[in-house]
Amino acid sequence: MALHDDVLALRNARIAAGSPPVPEALQGVTRAKVAEVLGQVALGGNADIVDGVFALLDDETPSWFSKAPDGAKVADGATTAHLACHIGILQRGNGKLDREGRDYWIKPLRELGGFVPITLLDGAFITGHVKAKSPNSCYRLDEELVAILKAPEPEWRAMLAAWASADAARSRRAFQAEMEEASRKLVDSGHADLIRASVDHYAARFLPGYQLLYIDDSDGDRVSEEERAKMAAAGVTLTLEDAMPDALLWNPETDHLWVIEAVTSDGEVDFHKVAQMERMAARCGKSGVGFTTTYRTWKDAAARQSAHGNVAVGSYIWIQSDPAKHLRVEG
Repeated sequence: MALHDDVLALRNARIAAGSPPVPEALQGVTRAKVAEVLGQVALGGNADIVDGVFALLDDETPSWFSKAPDGAKVADGATTAHLACHIGILQRGNGKLDREGRDYWIKPLRELGGFVPITLLDGAFITGHVKAKSPNSCYRLDEELVAILKAPEPEWRAMLAAWASADAARSRRAFQAEMEEASRKLVDSGHADLIRASVDHYAARFLPGYQLLYIDDSDGDRVSEEERAKMAAAGVTLTLEDAMPDALLWNPETDHLWVIEAVTSDGEVDFHKVAQMERMAARCGKSGVGFTTTYRTWKDAAARQSAHGNVAVGSYIWIQSDPAKHLRVEG
């Protein structure tokens, strides 16, 4: 309880002296700025992660390690217990956070490289957790992330984009945040919106080199004159015997087609649709055709597949609310 009591005493002493327990800004960075930056990698809504980052910006509070280097601050290295007390007691005036919850307020940002694992060894902080379950294992913020947090508008956005793109996991998070923002802006997340998201986001990310030939996202003519011209140039014709997909794409380099079916009520890529579109591709002399069924949420996908289980083996599934991956259906 010594750490808990020490942090509580520090909080009470600061309040008694007429100071806030924690400054409004640390290293010139406010909690609001932390939340805004983390929001760009889909973590801004997690208050514990935001406050954890704010804690590791604390270059005013002396380190709580008994054998810390001279002049060391919390920002130089803090254990899970240190962070739990800083967030729960110093910042919020409650009890310390549950350490067992660290997978929710440390692991996500550690996986992105934002929390850097370090160890206090022989009076110095060294990189990595070098000894399992060591009480001296701790964390600091990645220097690039600190620079992003301290940078003004609009520089920090470009810096964050470069930081995110340098790592696959950060890139996935940034893409997810982009999709979450797009989803928030949708007034109606109906069938047409899902079709458009499937083309604008799914195809753009997972089907590089494919061109959109046809999309059925409006109430007008199912195939516009412009789309007919595109299909003609690609050597594709759709007859009354062919299935009409929600979106049809073509890769000119491989002469390969791709079908997307966006499902809000029915219409998955099942074996009947696969057979129809494979016949069409063969008739048009194409090298082949791939398939993806898209849903708005995992809940929608589960409800449909628990009842029907009709998605064709060998096709893919993409979820708009979990957009950074697509899944291949295996038999």
